Amino acid sequence: TPVSTAEPWHVCIKHPQLAEHVDYIAVHLLPYWEGIDVEQAVDYVIDRYDALRKRFPDKPIVISEIGWPSNGRSIKSAVASEANQAKFLRRFLARAESAGYTYYLMEAFDQPWKTAIEGAAGAHWGVYDNEHQAKFAFHDAIVALPEWRKLALATSVIAVFTLGLLLLDSQGLSNPGRGFLAAVTSAVAIGAVWVIHDYSQQYLTTGTLLVGILLFTGVLGVLLVLLTEAHEWAEALWTTRPRRPFRAQPAARHKLPKVSIHLPAYNEPPEMMIDTLDALARLDYPDYEVIVIDNNTKDPAVWQPVQRHCARLGQRFRFFHQNPLPGFKAGALNFALSKTAADAQVVAVIDSDYKVHRRWLLDLASQFQNQAVAIVQAPQDYSDSDTNAFKAMCYAEYRGFFHIGMVTRNERNAIIQHGTMTLVRRSVLEQVGGWAEWCITEDAELGLRIFEQGHEAVYVSRSYGKGVMPDTFLDFKKQRFRWAYGSIQILRAHAKALFAGGGRLTWGQRYHFIAGWLPWLADGSNLLFNLAALAWTLGMILAPAQVGTPMAVFALLPLTLFLFKLGKLLYLYIKRVNASPGQTLAAALAGLALSHTIAKAVLTGIATRDKPFFRTPKLANSQLLLRAMAAVREETLLLLALWLAATAVLSTQDPELLDTRLWSGMLVMQSLPYLAALLVALISGLPRLPAGRLGKDWPTDEVAHSQPVAARPAEVVALPLSRSVQATAR
Repeated sequence: TPVSTAEPWHVCIKHPQLAEHVDYIAVHLLPYWEGIDVEQAVDYVIDRYDALRKRFPDKPIVISEIGWPSNGRSIKSAVASEANQAKFLRRFLARAESAGYTYYLMEAFDQPWKTAIEGAAGAHWGVYDNEHQAKFAFHDAIVALPEWRKLALATSVIAVFTLGLLLLDSQGLSNPGRGFLAAVTSAVAIGAVWVIHDYSQQYLTTGTLLVGILLFTGVLGVLLVLLTEAHEWAEALWTTRPRRPFRAQPAARHKLPKVSIHLPAYNEPPEMMIDTLDALARLDYPDYEVIVIDNNTKDPAVWQPVQRHCARLGQRFRFFHQNPLPGFKAGALNFALSKTAADAQVVAVIDSDYKVHRRWLLDLASQFQNQAVAIVQAPQDYSDSDTNAFKAMCYAEYRGFFHIGMVTRNERNAIIQHGTMTLVRRSVLEQVGGWAEWCITEDAELGLRIFEQGHEAVYVSRSYGKGVMPDTFLDFKKQRFRWAYGSIQILRAHAKALFAGGGRLTWGQRYHFIAGWLPWLADGSNLLFNLAALAWTLGMILAPAQVGTPMAVFALLPLTLFLFKLGKLLYLYIKRVNASPGQTLAAALAGLALSHTIAKAVLTGIATRDKPFFRTPKLANSQLLLRAMAAVREETLLLLALWLAATAVLSTQDPELLDTRLWSGMLVMQSLPYLAALLVALISGLPRLPAGRLGKDWPTDEVAHSQPVAARPAEVVALPLSRSVQATAR
């Protein structure tokens, strides 16, 4: 009986002594595993066969294994697909027939069990699948994707349906904007169909089915975020006919409503509070009062100077010190509401650090002549952007929300009310039950509650007051944690109104509130993804036979979303916020640095219901460098873990595999937010690092300083459109 040993071709060449002990050469020729392009694969096989015949002229040669997989990972230039399998086998069989080779095709039927030892490709070498169905014809034309008609139809239906939803309420969108959304929805539809089809071609076990369900959920979330980001991009840039532009409401001074300004404070620097009160005393407005409520400040040396200053300013200014007073800021505002003058029709709220412009009330309070209006909101703004590099970065990051997000939300009467520079109709505020003391973002919650009653809000993007920003990265993080945690509180409390149609919210309002929180929810999911990616990578290193490199889609989807969001931010900041390239990059870095904080807040908000209120310190001493580094210890650990994982993947897995390179690159890309946090913390720890041009040369959106308006009874007050609104109107 003839005897041999079957080996890959290079083993026979490297160890020619094997030929002395066999009756014939049994060789495996599998060019796929060597990364050979299918177009050169048959010639490569013939060359290897001829080399063996030349090396062992006296030995018969049997090709003991030859084939090509119909599915699996790409190795260098070798792509596993049914079309390539058909090409290779048909071409090889024709050559083998004419040359008289003895060969065994690898193999008759697919063997799903081989996935565990050879990866995805191991299950797909059969000419027939595991149901004994032929994968391709040996004589008819090869169609690379036989199901292409069905897939194209599914893609078209998804794209048209999705585009229809996005354009359902976008009458003012120009043709370039519609074209942009059409391109994005087409790409999203292609990606969704590709992912589902690609995964459906695998032999699914219980484990892979569970992974597939998680993958589909993740894909759906990524695509939803991508679509909402694209929609905001289009509406911010290509809206030609604003539906709700800010318009001045002329009013005689004696007809303007009385305004009660509420100023909550807790342990605030008295000199800062005095500056705020002096600015309020200079307001050019016929009838207003100021109620200062200091809640729970223990040290009399902090609150008594403010009390004395209110007394010096006159009867318009009333000071209250309450200790104890529950409910945090919302509790203080509810207390102030109970002390409001009976004839006050409008409640205004500012933070303790805000120096308002003297025309603030004069220009905006007249909007309440429209009985449908319950909220008038001006943006938050800050006076210390040129203090140092850290504050310049924070300022750049803040501006995006007020000059992009709030402007687009205003088109559908869906702005986020924020608790400073806001005016609220008193009767509506009392009707809805005042400020919510259970929520740590009581301002945004109140705005949504007012919208649920069918009222309107007015947003003007012109600045009417400036405060101070957090002094340290730790305070910056705590402020954003509160905002993100509060958003989850609101989402849980108002889920019925947002998702089930309760209240009088319009579809546009529901869309903006849900879509506005999606990126933060995505950050929470991204943290879980990173932890899972680290665990998977550890499994690849410790148990490579059982845990292989994940499919390319696991790496491509996060990469796609990251690049799209980054491109949107850079483009809109330059075009819409009028930021310089340096300011745009500073905003991107500061925003990325908050990703981990937002993720923790979202996950904490889902798991808990009651998180203490955190007050953003004002005029605090900047942290030293070591304390700044301590503020990002979690981010630093995750950064190092992802970098080590990426290095380990390249050193322990085959670096020639496309999936290996993609997975390693994805791990590095996922580390960028943590690297940003480390860099921003370093900058925060160097308070003397100058802002340079980052904190200067912003386009002015502050109301012009004009001469005091003469107090004539018949005078009419009118506000010109702000620069950003004028640009939108054009």
